[in-house]
Amino acid sequence: MSAQIWDPGLQSERTRLAWVRSAVAMAAGGISAAGLAARAGLPPVAVAAFVLTALCGGVLLARTGTRFRRVQRALHNGEPLDEQADVLLAWLGTLSLVAGAAIFVLVRA
Repeated sequence: MSAQIWDPGLQSERTRLAWVRSAVAMAAGGISAAGLAARAGLPPVAVAAFVLTALCGGVLLARTGTRFRRVQRALHNGEPLDEQADVLLAWLGTLSLVAGAAIFVLVRA
């Protein structure tokens, strides 16, 4: 009897939902923060940072279906999963949000 490589539970579905929640929060938060920064008269670099956050969130959201299918295929075939593009997008979005927030705090202080 061979051991299964993966548990047939709903882990990948929960992981997909976590990526969707994170991407939606990033996109909506970036759009909201960009609008707030523009109305507050912050430098364009702050608005651009928040817009970059929204774009990264939107791209991540668009990629969730493809990512889920890649995860399923890798689990069923016992192959390694290369997620570098998604992780880099998530990091870029997070770092741009932090940069925009830092500019917001420093300019308003």
